[in-house]
Amino acid sequence: MTPEDVLPDALLERIRGRAGAYDRDNAFFHEDLQELTAVGYLKLCVPSSDGGLGLGLEAAAQCQRRLATAAPATALAVNMHLVWTGVAQVLSARGDHSMDFVLQEAAAGEVFAFGNSEAGNDSVLFDSRTMAAPLPGGGYSFTGTKIFTSLSPAWTRLGIFGKDTHARDGEGELVHGFIRRDTAGYRILDDWDTLGMRASQSNTTVLDGAAVPADRIFRKLPVGPNADPLIFAIFACFETLLAAVYTGIGERALHLGVEAVKRRTSFKNGGRSYTQDPDIRWKVAGAAMAMDNLYPQLTLVARDVDALVDHGQRWFPKLVGLKVNATETARRVVDVAIRVSGGSSYFRGSELERLYRDVLAGMFHPSDDESAHNTVANAWLGPLDA
Repeated sequence: MTPEDVLPDALLERIRGRAGAYDRDNAFFHEDLQELTAVGYLKLCVPSSDGGLGLGLEAAAQCQRRLATAAPATALAVNMHLVWTGVAQVLSARGDHSMDFVLQEAAAGEVFAFGNSEAGNDSVLFDSRTMAAPLPGGGYSFTGTKIFTSLSPAWTRLGIFGKDTHARDGEGELVHGFIRRDTAGYRILDDWDTLGMRASQSNTTVLDGAAVPADRIFRKLPVGPNADPLIFAIFACFETLLAAVYTGIGERALHLGVEAVKRRTSFKNGGRSYTQDPDIRWKVAGAAMAMDNLYPQLTLVARDVDALVDHGQRWFPKLVGLKVNATETARRVVDVAIRVSGGSSYFRGSELERLYRDVLAGMFHPSDDESAHNTVANAWLGPLDA
């Protein structure tokens, strides 16, 4: 099954046609989500035996790349659901069935979202500022604030984690679980008014004693880096699918830039096409070469995850390297597209103007530029001396 089979041209154009209005109105992509749900898009990673499309990470990434060429904010938000279903699939393929319930519930129509990000927590998954207090029966009560909670208006299952500071002889333990939409003890703030990626409606979620029963606690891990398969699965799916979205942005920007160059003519050169301008040609060529380097990296990393390739300690450098390369390449390509398209792209309502704002969100997703370079440097050069 190809991305074109999953997202036919007609559907993609309808989604593209709504993206500008969602951005202008700072509105959630309700119509997009309805249509994507209807074609089974939220079941990309669900096994075909359960009514899903049964696709792996490589195919899902290519679908997300295609969706992002039409509506980056829609693709970014849908990513959060696909990350959780992808995590469940990656674990299951490796013999860990602790999250098979995610695939089963996604097959039944539940929508999953990611509620892990916290302001000021640069430890990402290795520590938490959210308090996880044990409850009788094995559940936990969570109190803290989660930011960038995409799909806020639509999720029915929210993955969260927090720290039980008293566990493991006082060293602390990170507790992962899911709350339901009807869980008491949380509230969603109406605070998503951002530069770009506006339709994602990634509102802040405040947890105030939200209780997760024992059967919804799916991992308890020590504080700090560890080799648990869940950590690999989250990084693999999050970074790869995120890279796919920004690859799609770069792809679309290059296409729009080329279209603009073909339309533009030079007044001072007697109406000569800008396709004949050496400087413009150089810029477009550079953007195209950058994108040509990115496409195979996205494909090969995702393919290796599907194929259970063991890169050992090199896995994390590969994943964060892909994310940074995708987000930074897309940002540079959008900038080139703006430059070669002329002043019309500067006006509100231009698709390139929207992509220019959307692509900037890439610098805020984990792993950030500094963390990623540190990870890669440690892999090749070893850690810094104490």
